[in-house]
Amino acid sequence: MNAPYVPRPNAYRALTNESGPKPETLALHAGYRHDPVTQAVSVPIYLSTAYELTGDLDHIAQVYNARADGFTYSRIINPTNRVLERRFAALDGGTDSLAVASGQAATFVAIANLIGPNPGGNVIVSSHLYGNSWNLIHNTFKRLGLEARAADATDPASFEVLIDGNTVCLFAESLSNPVLTPCHIAGIAEAGRRHGVPLIVDNTTTPLACRPGLFGAAVSTYSATKYICGHGTALGGLVVDLGGFDWSEQPDRFPLLNGPDDAHGNILWHEAVQALNDLGSSPLLLKARMTTVRDTGGCISPFTAFGLIQGIETLPLRMERHCSNARAVAEVLQNHPKVRAVRYPSLFEGREREIVQDVFDPYLGYGAMLMFEVDDAAAGRRLVEAVELCYHVSNVGDARTLITHPVSTTHTTVPREARIKSGIFDGSIRLCVGIEHIDDILNDLLCALDAI
Repeated sequence: MNAPYVPRPNAYRALTNESGPKPETLALHAGYRHDPVTQAVSVPIYLSTAYELTGDLDHIAQVYNARADGFTYSRIINPTNRVLERRFAALDGGTDSLAVASGQAATFVAIANLIGPNPGGNVIVSSHLYGNSWNLIHNTFKRLGLEARAADATDPASFEVLIDGNTVCLFAESLSNPVLTPCHIAGIAEAGRRHGVPLIVDNTTTPLACRPGLFGAAVSTYSATKYICGHGTALGGLVVDLGGFDWSEQPDRFPLLNGPDDAHGNILWHEAVQALNDLGSSPLLLKARMTTVRDTGGCISPFTAFGLIQGIETLPLRMERHCSNARAVAEVLQNHPKVRAVRYPSLFEGREREIVQDVFDPYLGYGAMLMFEVDDAAAGRRLVEAVELCYHVSNVGDARTLITHPVSTTHTTVPREARIKSGIFDGSIRLCVGIEHIDDILNDLLCALDAI
């Protein structure tokens, strides 16, 4: 493939001082210009599992040993997938990204890639997480020997007090799904840095609106299935090395990133990247690609990667409409007599308001997700049954407006006491506001409210 378009250094971070390519430009141009043979502008879909090994066998051995660039097998690297990875890294302000099979795979890879050679260790996580992420970290990782410790995402001190010599990372969502607890990214990242511990931020619900790397996060993860795709048509995930964490400063905490890794011939990852061009920007993700994803098999299909590239091209435009529509809906619902409460970042007060004002782009907004309360579970069910435009599905991040009653769907098996403690009440409604005309969205919701 031809050499990719490479934005000026720190292009994404430079958005704050009006220099460098902007998101709208990066979404269309970063990582690819045209096919070198046909001059086709659209990214080809390379539906090939393997690549012919031509030329010098010593060089081919170097490619397989991660000491030279090249394509070997599509579980590890694929030309279509690399365009997606390069493009989104540029858009998110990272040094590189790694595409995987789903958002769950992204969370797994980001954390598992940091575990040392021996059982043990712990991860400190926000007490408010998407349910499947909570289960992955508190149950599946526990069975693999990694302890989970819960902290308050609005309080950096609650994370710092739990850090010890066996902590591999801190983990939180920029806005938790579904109760919208904001993450004090800068404070938690700084607390971690004082102890040499990286912060991983799941930024699935607010791509572009939140920029974790600007506030010191080491890694961002995404369920690309959601807003990056934007149309509910593709499952995928992304792990982004945001470039601000020096893994080499923590040889004892991260021995496999700094010493010989016997999962890949005792390679030294920080030395291997120096011989690479395309994959030479991130020792963290080179290791993830060549060991964690290689061994667990959570790779992404090139056909899916193509779909996500299409989604990225319109992501800036869609997020602008998502955010403006969501804010308008929140303000209308806040004043409706049948709505007991509305939870959306533009309406936050106190400490939470301070956090979102610092973390989110004031010119874009706070994402598409909001929660509101009606009287009880029966009213919640009637409301969801009465909508006509909104889709009653448990997904988020679609171009269409999506509505769900958690008590009747996603949280039906969660004990009531635990559910209420997490901020999900009998009459809670989760709404992911789409990009339809705002008048049509409001008309549907207001008519549904009239029915309860």
